[in-house]
Amino acid sequence: MLVDAKESRLPNGIRVASAALPHVQSVAMGVFVGVGGRYEPKSISGVSHFIEHLLFKGTRTLTAGDISRAIEGRGGYFNAFTQEDLTCYFAKVACNHAWKVLGILCDMTINPRFARDDIEKERSVILEEMMMYRDRPDQVVNESLNELLWPDHELGRPLVGNEETIAAMRRSDIVEFKARRYVTGNTLFAFAGRVEHDACVERVAALTGRLGGAPAPRCAPVKDGMPQGRAVLQKKKVEQTQMALGFRIFGRHDPRRYAMKVLSVVLGENMSSRLFQVVREKHGLAYSVSSSFTLFAETGAIVICAGLERAHGGRALALIAREVRRLKDDLVGPRELARAREYILGQLRLSLETPSSQMMWIGENLVSYGRNITAEEAADAVRAVTARDVQALAREFLSGARMSLSVVSPELEAGDEPRLLKILKAI
Repeated sequence: MLVDAKESRLPNGIRVASAALPHVQSVAMGVFVGVGGRYEPKSISGVSHFIEHLLFKGTRTLTAGDISRAIEGRGGYFNAFTQEDLTCYFAKVACNHAWKVLGILCDMTINPRFARDDIEKERSVILEEMMMYRDRPDQVVNESLNELLWPDHELGRPLVGNEETIAAMRRSDIVEFKARRYVTGNTLFAFAGRVEHDACVERVAALTGRLGGAPAPRCAPVKDGMPQGRAVLQKKKVEQTQMALGFRIFGRHDPRRYAMKVLSVVLGENMSSRLFQVVREKHGLAYSVSSSFTLFAETGAIVICAGLERAHGGRALALIAREVRRLKDDLVGPRELARAREYILGQLRLSLETPSSQMMWIGENLVSYGRNITAEEAADAVRAVTARDVQALAREFLSGARMSLSVVSPELEAGDEPRLLKILKAI
């Protein structure tokens, strides 16, 4: 479990957090910036992801080759990811090389070169990335679902942007967005491994102390009562029918998020779940069927995904609707509830076994919640979830008014949308 987690704030607003793991020989570190796709104007949609790519292309003093050799040449690795409200640049290296790698991460995030040649090369790379996603029906169906759940809102757009915005994006757009959004007020340095907290603070302060303080930027919230799309069906030449059924729910600060985790596990997060046992094991209609949920500051969604034999989409959807309805009508039994809770607790323990996972836990919690939520606190909250908590959530949020359906299939006809929505009325 998470141990010895500490946090400090520098005078310019940058936060530094660490978890000391003296028994390991490595250090995992990450630069977390509280900005992502939902902070982007529509005209430059995809700019956060574009910047993530470009920060690996070199700084004012280091080439891309210099960066990779300096980290990988010491046996370490580094990478990054972009989300709707978070971008992270991270690395793991042997403890004796930690401060050298920290200096490189700082240089990457503070002094990117943004050379015009690099921008053009990465523009082509990102356009190819879009084409790759278009060849993946599971990606297409989920992007379409997001657009239904949050229409005309930043959360409904693909993180990579679209062909028009990426093709038209200028260097000045990229430079200005980074200057206004990558600020000290939304930047966090997280460490886990063989480190001491005071040394982490001292090193980060030396590397970033000249940066002026600036408050974290704001983004447009999803307002209560915002309408959502009901369904979108796309006919494509694919081998399977891909289906995603989503329900808009609460945001990450709602204490019921632990009960929602239990609900999702009962419904479809593992091989013991109801959807897996019914749709795949009993009826053999899908190779993959699962549930998951995502939370943002003020909104979220629980999503059921399935890859189905092309001719059995309606039958599978009826089974899914029946299992959703059963969560609303009947209390989860004590044994099933206990299994779900123990699965979550076991996954929590396993997920915190490495320095990298502990570093991510600290960073994501501090950026998302403004405080470090200990693993013990999360475990206690999971243990407290009751069957009535799960049923109450199902009744409130798994409803037709909150529901959107996305389908990609090679076999679609004009009357399929009303037919599928009629099946879902059973919910």
